[in-house]
Amino acid sequence: MSTATTTDAQGHAPHGADSHDVIRVQGARVNNLKDISVEIPKRRLTVFTGVSGSGKSSLVFGTISAESQRMINETYSAFVQGFMPTLARPDVDVLEGLTTAITVDQERMGANARSTVGTATDVNAMLRILFSRLGQPHVGSPQAFSFNVASMSGAGAVTYERAGTVTKERRDFTLTGGMCPRCEGMGTVNDIDLTQLYDASKSLSEGALTIPGYTADGWGVRIFTESGFLDADKPIRDYTEQELDDFLRKEPVKVKVGSINLTYEGLIPKVQKSFLSKDREAMQPHIRAFVDRAVTFTTCPDCNGTRLNEGARSSRIAGVNIADACAMQISDLAEWIRGLDEPSVAPLLNALQQTLDSFVEIGLGYLSLDRPAGTLSGGEAQRTKMIRHLGSSLTDVTYVFDEPTIGLHPHDIERMNTLLLQLRDKGNTVLVVEHKPEAIVIADHVVDLGPGAGSAGGTVCYEGSVEGLRASDTLTGRHLDDRARLKEQVRTPDGALEVRGASSNNLQNVDVDIPLGVLVVVTGVAGSGKSSLVHGSIPEGDGVVSIDQAAIRGSRRSNPATYTGMLEPIRKAFAKANGVKPALFSANSEGACPNCNGAGVIYTDLGIMAGVSTVCEVCEGKRFQASVLDYKLGERDISEVLAMSVAEAEAFFGSGGAKTPAAHAILSRLKDVGLGYLTIGQPLTTLSGGERQRLKLATHLGEKGGVYILDEPTTGLHLADVENLLGLLDRLVDSGKSVIVVEHHQAVMAHADWIIDIGPRAGHDGGRIVFEGTPADLVAGRSTLTGEHLAAYVGA
Repeated sequence: MSTATTTDAQGHAPHGADSHDVIRVQGARVNNLKDISVEIPKRRLTVFTGVSGSGKSSLVFGTISAESQRMINETYSAFVQGFMPTLARPDVDVLEGLTTAITVDQERMGANARSTVGTATDVNAMLRILFSRLGQPHVGSPQAFSFNVASMSGAGAVTYERAGTVTKERRDFTLTGGMCPRCEGMGTVNDIDLTQLYDASKSLSEGALTIPGYTADGWGVRIFTESGFLDADKPIRDYTEQELDDFLRKEPVKVKVGSINLTYEGLIPKVQKSFLSKDREAMQPHIRAFVDRAVTFTTCPDCNGTRLNEGARSSRIAGVNIADACAMQISDLAEWIRGLDEPSVAPLLNALQQTLDSFVEIGLGYLSLDRPAGTLSGGEAQRTKMIRHLGSSLTDVTYVFDEPTIGLHPHDIERMNTLLLQLRDKGNTVLVVEHKPEAIVIADHVVDLGPGAGSAGGTVCYEGSVEGLRASDTLTGRHLDDRARLKEQVRTPDGALEVRGASSNNLQNVDVDIPLGVLVVVTGVAGSGKSSLVHGSIPEGDGVVSIDQAAIRGSRRSNPATYTGMLEPIRKAFAKANGVKPALFSANSEGACPNCNGAGVIYTDLGIMAGVSTVCEVCEGKRFQASVLDYKLGERDISEVLAMSVAEAEAFFGSGGAKTPAAHAILSRLKDVGLGYLTIGQPLTTLSGGERQRLKLATHLGEKGGVYILDEPTTGLHLADVENLLGLLDRLVDSGKSVIVVEHHQAVMAHADWIIDIGPRAGHDGGRIVFEGTPADLVAGRSTLTGEHLAAYVGA
């Protein structure tokens, strides 16, 4: 650890301000941390390692970053704090030397239909200014190029006082926006199938509406039946033309239903507002099924999907309009901007150039600015957020990264390492939670947590240099230089999945036969077209089980037992053993503690101050009524069962009086994916990214399917756990399944029976098959980027 020794010209003692060169954490107890203390050097790159669930995120995000954010929030006025999230102080004795923390996490960007890569990074704003200055013909201000601003005009009387005289004048105004009027800036138009909204042979009172939530006696239907516009007992097919128009398209109007004033509007605009303005992926499954059934989305014929009106598309710079610029691959757009020579906007061109070059440097040059932000993967979203920090003039800031190498090919990890070191060399403290050895070795300081996960973790096993970590006997130290060997013998396929003419996204009419009955790894640099090939060309269903990286949705009331469906057979087993209702054994139903409503803690909102959570005094955090805890199964009550680890619960439900085969099968799968340490009643909100993905994997393993598609299953896995994952993949294949894995981890590539390498680069420079064959042939040929890195990895 370095100490500042700055002295002035006369050789006096170091200045007092230079002595604060460490972040000191004492007595941290957030989640599973066991009263740990650690000193982290400032203006250095510190990597936090340890198995998934060992406490890395609890220390970095839950303690250091959370306290920094809380203290910054407290500098704002009470009024402003009222609009901000309230953050409780982390459970820690001492936190000294904190600086402003900027967290760059893996949370996907909001899937707002109007949000694109360009709008999320402010590049669109700069482009709009550029076209408003240089575009010919000139169509207006930057607003004229925004697909979120509609054109409008109006007129009215204005009254103003001048020199003691009140004057009234008529004024006109015009606002020129860039929004396409047909699709309202969405790029797509929808056509609603009316037969999916109602049964025309029935009347409204007979339940004609087939829309989710619209029951015959509900408010959604009552507003139609009691509005006075329609006959509730008349079949819809017998409506007059006026009645049908009132029913389907009437403009909003106030009506009285009973004694309540409500707004009546036609069914079609009501459905559009209720369902079509929301992100499809965020909908509940039955709502999504209804939308898929009732609505067809097609590219807007007026703007051809560009979201912009004719005026915005007519203005050009060097023959390119703003829609063309946003549709370009970012690496190509950077070259186009570089070719513009216009002194009047030189500073703007320079700023735009730097931002676009940052995209290319960080390995996102294959994206386009019109790509919807919600379609970016977690790794792409994290690197997009990094863009705004790379050009920042802030120094002495703490940057916190959560596995920045996720979704990156070994070739791209080198570039990521360079960027992290650049941030450090500007005088910033860089904290990185990471598992990949290529990213760990660049650290100035390493903090290794463990030794195990969950209750077996939460202590500091090692603190020091990378060389010291190698020599240490910690789990990370022992596995840091692990290298998988190529298989001596590969399995023989028993068939093939034929993909012909795949052209989704950047795929260039790809034909490939994916072998079945073996372990196939699809690899290539980020953006080369791997996911497009696998997810876009192999439809789900018909025996295909696809496990992607979409986040698990769950509240603080959700836990592994509820998510996997394991709680259902457990509740029934308790009910059968005690002769009572299963609902008593649910903390979200009849068995809930009445004081905390089954949450186990009381959340107190202190207005503008940080909210406080305290353990419920009535149930002591057990979440159930005292009477429920009198019922036992195998001499354990329901709260004791939920406090068990997966491994403990598997043994408990596997034999004896508590034998429950349905619960035991789910617990066995959880143990198979390396989650044996997890408490089955632990809130989902406290699980790490790697734990959530493996939980999802375990859930899908129970599905009947012949082909399993896994999207980067090593995400969030410690070096020691990768071996367990390979064992799991082998067991799946040996049981007669076909396993297709999209992966960058060289250990998984080396273990494959067949590799399909896509490239050679990203975006329009990719989308082709550059290698098909065994890992041994890929290493021997070294003809692709993957081949070179895999050869170096296995030491060939």
